[in-house]
Amino acid sequence: MAEDHFGELVPVGGGDAIPLINEVMTIGRRESCDICLKFQNISGTHCELSLRNGVWHIRDLNSTNGIKVNGERTLRRPLRPGDEIGIAGRKYVIHYQLAAGTKLEDIFSEEEDVFGQSLMEKAGLEKPRRPGQQGGRR
Repeated sequence: MAEDHFGELVPVGGGDAIPLINEVMTIGRRESCDICLKFQNISGTHCELSLRNGVWHIRDLNSTNGIKVNGERTLRRPLRPGDEIGIAGRKYVIHYQLAAGTKLEDIFSEEEDVFGQSLMEKAGLEKPRRPGQQGGRR
């Protein structure tokens, strides 16, 4: 990995690595995207990679065929070095160095806390559920 970029996406099965040269990069079929992938099943602007606090994050931009991280469909998620990203069935592995002092588990636990709440809880209109309690009204 060269020193003049923040990491790279390596196609699974072979091909040239794609350098991550900006802290925010769009991926899609359009020429205006930072990473242009000319495949029919990839949306014009499919997803975005952003480097925040030394950790890459991926976010779906309302694509038709979605994104996956390590085989699990997601809308947004922080990425660990070595995670496999699926973009409309095309697979890449992200390689990057964590910034010194980055506590990856703290970032992932914060992310899980956010997804573990209902929208009503986030808005402060509903009491938080206790662990193991089922959501929904009765």
